Amino acid sequence: MWLHPEEVLLAGALWVSERANPFFVLQRRRGHGRGGGLSGLLVGTLDVVLDSSARAAPYRILLQTSDSQVHWSIACGQSGLAPGRTALGQPRPDPCRLAGSSRKEITGHWDWLESNLLRTISVFDSDDDVATFVRGKICGIIAEESRLRPGPEAPADQDGGKFREAELKMRKLFGMPEEEKLVNYYSCSYWKGRVPRQGWIYLSVNHLCFYSLLLGKEVKLVVQWTDVTQLEKNATLLFPESVRVSTRLTDHFFSVFLNINDTFKLMEQLANIAMRQLLDNEAFAADPSLPKPRKTLRNVSSLKRWEWRGRRRVRPLTPPADPARSLLRRDLDARAKNERYRTAFRLTQDERLDGHTDCTLWTPFAKMHVVGQLFISNNYICFKSREEDLCQLIIPLREVSVVEKAESSGVLPCPVSISTKTKMNFLFANLRDRDFLVRRISDFLQRTPDGDRGDSFLPPAHEVTPAVAGGASQRGRHFHPDLPTATQSLLQLFHRDTPEDLRPRAMKEKMKEEAWNIHFSEFGRGVCMYRTCRTRDLVLTGIPECLRGELWMLFSGAQNEMVNHPGYYADLLDQAMGLCSLATEEIERDLHRSMPEHRAFQNETGIAALRRVLTAYAHRNPNIGYCQAMNIVTSVLLLYCTEEQAFWLLVCLCERMLPDYYNTRVVGALVDQGVFEDLTRAFLPLLSEHMQDLGVISTISLSWFLTLFLSVMPFDSAVVLVDCFFYEGIKAVFQVALAVLHDNMDALLSCSDEGEAMTVLGRYLDNVVNDRTVAAPVPRLHALLTGGEEPPAQMDVFDLIKSSYEKFGSLHSDAIEQMRFKQRLKVIQSLEDTAKRSVVRAMMSESAFGLEELEELYCLFKSKHMTSCYWGPSSCAAQRHDPSLPYLEQYRIDPVQFGQLFAALAPWVCGDQTLALSARLFRILDQNRDGLVNFKEFITGLSGMYHGDMTEKLKLLYKLHLPPALGPEDAESALEATNFFTDDLPADSSRKDSLPQQEVRPDEAEKLVGGDRDRVQDYKFYLRVWAEEREPRTETIKDLPRMNQEQFIELCKSLYNMFSVEQQEQELYHSIATVASLLLRIGEVGKKFSHKSDGGHAPPPSGGRREAEADTRLCRDLAEAQLEPADEETGDDSPASSYSLVSSGSLRGDDVADDPVPVTGEPRYGSVPDSGWSISFEQVLASMLTESPLVDYFERKGDIRSKMAACGLQRGAERQTSYEYESPQLAE
Repeated sequence: MWLHPEEVLLAGALWVSERANPFFVLQRRRGHGRGGGLSGLLVGTLDVVLDSSARAAPYRILLQTSDSQVHWSIACGQSGLAPGRTALGQPRPDPCRLAGSSRKEITGHWDWLESNLLRTISVFDSDDDVATFVRGKICGIIAEESRLRPGPEAPADQDGGKFREAELKMRKLFGMPEEEKLVNYYSCSYWKGRVPRQGWIYLSVNHLCFYSLLLGKEVKLVVQWTDVTQLEKNATLLFPESVRVSTRLTDHFFSVFLNINDTFKLMEQLANIAMRQLLDNEAFAADPSLPKPRKTLRNVSSLKRWEWRGRRRVRPLTPPADPARSLLRRDLDARAKNERYRTAFRLTQDERLDGHTDCTLWTPFAKMHVVGQLFISNNYICFKSREEDLCQLIIPLREVSVVEKAESSGVLPCPVSISTKTKMNFLFANLRDRDFLVRRISDFLQRTPDGDRGDSFLPPAHEVTPAVAGGASQRGRHFHPDLPTATQSLLQLFHRDTPEDLRPRAMKEKMKEEAWNIHFSEFGRGVCMYRTCRTRDLVLTGIPECLRGELWMLFSGAQNEMVNHPGYYADLLDQAMGLCSLATEEIERDLHRSMPEHRAFQNETGIAALRRVLTAYAHRNPNIGYCQAMNIVTSVLLLYCTEEQAFWLLVCLCERMLPDYYNTRVVGALVDQGVFEDLTRAFLPLLSEHMQDLGVISTISLSWFLTLFLSVMPFDSAVVLVDCFFYEGIKAVFQVALAVLHDNMDALLSCSDEGEAMTVLGRYLDNVVNDRTVAAPVPRLHALLTGGEEPPAQMDVFDLIKSSYEKFGSLHSDAIEQMRFKQRLKVIQSLEDTAKRSVVRAMMSESAFGLEELEELYCLFKSKHMTSCYWGPSSCAAQRHDPSLPYLEQYRIDPVQFGQLFAALAPWVCGDQTLALSARLFRILDQNRDGLVNFKEFITGLSGMYHGDMTEKLKLLYKLHLPPALGPEDAESALEATNFFTDDLPADSSRKDSLPQQEVRPDEAEKLVGGDRDRVQDYKFYLRVWAEEREPRTETIKDLPRMNQEQFIELCKSLYNMFSVEQQEQELYHSIATVASLLLRIGEVGKKFSHKSDGGHAPPPSGGRREAEADTRLCRDLAEAQLEPADEETGDDSPASSYSLVSSGSLRGDDVADDPVPVTGEPRYGSVPDSGWSISFEQVLASMLTESPLVDYFERKGDIRSKMAACGLQRGAERQTSYEYESPQLAE
């Protein structure tokens, strides 16, 4: 490329001159290309270690003058610069062509300079004039290229030239397409054995890559994030401050990072994204389309503490952003901060953090200023104190009435006052950039809908019709205000006539209510309430039953969702009710199993409300649908909340507070089970090892966590734990579980088997009581596992909770999330391994491949599927993975990927015909015609080619040349085949043969057609007919349709191309020539008998001409296919359409077009050329059996292991070709 001329003081350092003239020098950088010796090795090593190879071009042209020691760089060969535009705005070529284009490009520039400038500048008298003229000419060329280049002016470099250079270097080194985005790169050491290799680690969206070149020794490493099983930061004597990346096969150690914490956090985030890809369907659509680089909006005020990103303004956690970081990296950082923000304040998934800043909040209840951080998002203003649990505040913008700047003073600098519609006032001070903050909040307020409720939320997956206003029409809906559960909880409905209770328990309940009322008067009530450590203390002592539903909604964040989405639940019910699905069937089965001991669910009111809530959620989130244990949790929610509140609490529970708990594989529960094992190992090391030996933790944790102890503990006690859960989150559940194990440690250590340990824990939990409840006692259906001994002592639930906070209160939510990430890698990879084993076991009985072969084939098939998720269209990738399907059908590939696997693994190598054969086989295997093939169908086709006998292989090859294997490109041939089968049949026979026929005996036909009504009611007959129809019919060789002449020619082409790589090539060619000649004569004989069976009527005069023309065209087709008449075998009187094949390389791939349509250039006219000519599969098989070379070839068992090994090596080469669904190309 041409460069703006720059001075070069040392022209010979690190460079070798290859061409020179009085004015220009062409140089090559040492270490590039062949030779170079020790100095070249040293320069190459320095380039890699110092990352200068990404910026230093391998070739350059210098302008030199005789009177000056200063040279000018005016052109260079392409280096590792990123594609698109250079730093000077010049276009860059595709990275895949850089290696070959560098020398060609620089040579072209040299030739242009000699042809156009050398003669002109040779007449100049002054060297200064020469330098000025050349520099001006080069600048003019660059300006002209920029002017002619389409599109706007070259944008400002947002990622920095250094980062873009590194991105292209990664793509060039590891063969990555442009769709693979680099997130960041770091200098580090990779420990290969005991020797560290200094180099660069590249972290992209889908891969971890490492490259090192030291003293001529090159090290390359590529690890897919989906293959990572463990990611750990270590600090050992051998590997100080290192990161261990584990896969199923090996461990990789990286060390000597400049900022290891930053690197490790990014690795965690990318690995987590990959696990989401493996886990559910939505991630496949979302993750490949990560935010693309976009122009940054310029803020004229240039504020110091906030950073614009698009329309958002985010305060950087660190000093100003490193220009070498990509926009993708910054967007991923923003995603992580958004996630932490939503988790901390229990906000919805669509909430985006706009910015945060340090400030103080005046707390009227404590008469002091609390130091913390203020967070602003599109719908909320939140505050969190620096000291944990001191104060937290959530202010929805819909509640804000006034935002104004208060008077500043020395005691209260830069204050901002925020007033709400509930007459609460909040005073924030010590705000930097106060003016901007007020303007920003005002902008969000202007976009906030008026009124107490926001606009209705319509999820993307459903078209929810708006609710119709009016009482009469509302009563016609499934959910309307007249329903008892629309305004009251089930406890209120069934206890409203209970007289006032003056017992001591009731008085304690009244005292708790009064304590909460005092708290409300001091700290506020509703969503804007101050949440302090006193709030937590009140929760731990129990929430009054009359306030339980309100506070659950408040602490979980469900209140905000319900207020922002009015009418959503009613609209969802109108769509969901009446639909029949697997989820609704499971719901109906479990309705009467949900707390049957409680009177609220012993009548239709409670059952109907439970049905509506579960059905609505199953329709809202079909990925989850319905899972067992959801009915138990929802039953408890309905006891204390209205129906709509219970629905939004269930949404919050399943989608935020217990993520992935209730999907088909209960991944979230399995992850927390692993976390619980780690916590047990950390807090109770003596018990942990014994429990692992007994296998108890994996048994108890699922039932404890999935139902929040509701299924293993008395109801009145378990509901107190639910109070703590909605306030503290999963931390409270872990603490109580650890306290239960701690209280039973001695008894558990003495247990000798799992059953005995379960008995100990069951008896303990069954006797956890709540003596402070005022509700009517609920009959306990838990079995009293006394074992003939005295009942265990009762344990008060409040004492259990207090003990859990005293002994395990040091547990923090951040630590739990870190442990969840570690366990998520293990659990998802374990589930993937389980899926692979299940698929392999299922296919062992249906294919002849061995265990190891099936496992390797599954990995190759899954790798192809994941490639489409990485670099293919996200919408297509999302349709190919459905976790709800059986393991055999979860991963699917399209025709392009199938063609790549076919070319690499199939034993039939047919040259240019390979692509056509793979497309035809794909159509045969794609039985549901959805354009995708699953692993079972793939193995079925591959097993037939490798392990079938001669008949099965020939039958498959035969079917590949008949409809429906023939695609659109073979439409003419398919039409001829169809016309052939219909022309020779009676008028009604085509319809009769197109339908499956059921043989019926005469006496049964009499029952079916005629006879009295008693005979028609012969149910045994109908059951027998139905059973026969349901029974899969085995296809025999007699069921195969006959093959016409054009299809037979295509079959011959495929056979000739198959033999081109065989050692007995000539024998096979001769055999197939003999067989083809025999089959052609058989078809002619059949044609004569077909004419005779028509009655011997002479065709019309024009028919003879048409037949002669047909024979002429057929001769031409066969001649192009290198077939010729067999006059020497059949004599001069033989029919003109009898042929023999030329045995010398006749139908090799070089002579066959890519298009599998017959090779003639003239259009075909229906079935006229093949009228009356056809052969059957039995004739083909019998003819093949006469030739021993063909029998040996098709009876030979193929070995797929070598092809699988070659395919594994080829996967790296395939990364160099971007996935294109519209234009299929095979990887070379």
